[in-house]
Amino acid sequence: MDLFERQAETSSPLADRMRPRRLEDVVGQAHLLGDGHILARAIRADRIPSMILWGPPGTGKTTVAHVIAHETHSLFVPFSAVLGGIPELRKLIAAAKEQKSYYGKKTILFIDEIHRFNKAQQDALLPHVENGTVTLIGATTENPSFAVNSALLSRARVFDLKPLEAADLRQLLERALADEKHGIGHVAQLVDDEALAAISQTARGDARRALSALELASDFAQSAGLESVTVAVVQEALATQTLLYDKSGEEHYNVISAFIKSMRGSDPDAAVYWLMRMLEAGEDPQFVLRRMLIFASEDIGNADPQALHVAVGADAAFRRLGMPEGIFPIAQCCTYLASAPKSNASYRAWKMAQADVREHGALPVPLKLRNAPTEAMESWGYGEGYRYPHDEGGFSAEETYLPDALIGRSYYQPTDRGFESRIRERLRKLRAAATPKGDGSGGPREEKP
Repeated sequence: MDLFERQAETSSPLADRMRPRRLEDVVGQAHLLGDGHILARAIRADRIPSMILWGPPGTGKTTVAHVIAHETHSLFVPFSAVLGGIPELRKLIAAAKEQKSYYGKKTILFIDEIHRFNKAQQDALLPHVENGTVTLIGATTENPSFAVNSALLSRARVFDLKPLEAADLRQLLERALADEKHGIGHVAQLVDDEALAAISQTARGDARRALSALELASDFAQSAGLESVTVAVVQEALATQTLLYDKSGEEHYNVISAFIKSMRGSDPDAAVYWLMRMLEAGEDPQFVLRRMLIFASEDIGNADPQALHVAVGADAAFRRLGMPEGIFPIAQCCTYLASAPKSNASYRAWKMAQADVREHGALPVPLKLRNAPTEAMESWGYGEGYRYPHDEGGFSAEETYLPDALIGRSYYQPTDRGFESRIRERLRKLRAAATPKGDGSGGPREEKP
């Protein structure tokens, strides 16, 4: 039996052989499984609630379920929503009732791809989750709000698993290389640092993909009689090109710079090319989204105020969809920002205002602009002379709001591009009407960005 078990174990994929058995062996998901976090506490206390594990492929949903079963000593029953139906489910529920009644043993029912269950199947499961016959652990790559009906969802905690960081994947790969029993530590070959880095980056947070790539590259090297696994071997084994892109090195900054400058130069073709260079090489999509959020304000601003809404919407959509579908709103946002009219007037305005604040310090607020919540403050002249714009048609002519030493400063200079051209014309009229007659103090301030 030992021989047959050993053959079965070595014939299974590396990702399955390296699946952690203990909580402390799980890599990543520190927000759920780190010391003191909610799921880790529940596992160690053997008080597991029914739950939905939601996350992209390869983030450890099945692994977490197996670890829970091992750590809590419950009977672990896997069930595929793709292959099984209600008749098979009823048999499992009957067996769980028997285990609970006669042996006092809990049953964890792990349903992979629970989003494949239709409403009738989910409804059939509901009473058994509610009365504690089974503890449900469902795994899904789809948003549970849409994939799981509300009655079942209300009886389960949802835990969001994140894509693994490249450093986490590197740790898993190194563990597989060192493990002679479950991994490939028994194979006499070297895997260089660049090859490990390439696999870690191109796996896009997917542990299964990273371990599978390592296994393929190792097998390819063995069959070719090679003593080491290099980036070239990885490329050949996976029949794909590992893009030159070091997220902590110069190429990272070169590509993101090209991406930003392409959008600033209103070239959507170049922008989407550099976008895909980053994503295909394993860049974190949320890093790209953060850069686009900044760009929407810094480089487009009020030339197209809608640009910021598009960027915020893309960020929210990606967080809901994940990869690979999340690439759609990212690409849409990229091409929109690149095609939009550009203005850095808001950026210039705050830089100039910041320079005055640093140069002049905390200038006193004019008395007319101060709040006067007490009689004493009123007696000191707080609020005296303030004109309420709504009483004057929405604008008080020849009124000023800057500190006295800065009256006449003009920080925001709208361009004549896009929507900002309308703002420019309106401010031109308002500023002309606001200038006190015969008062040239302060003067307009002209500065280069």
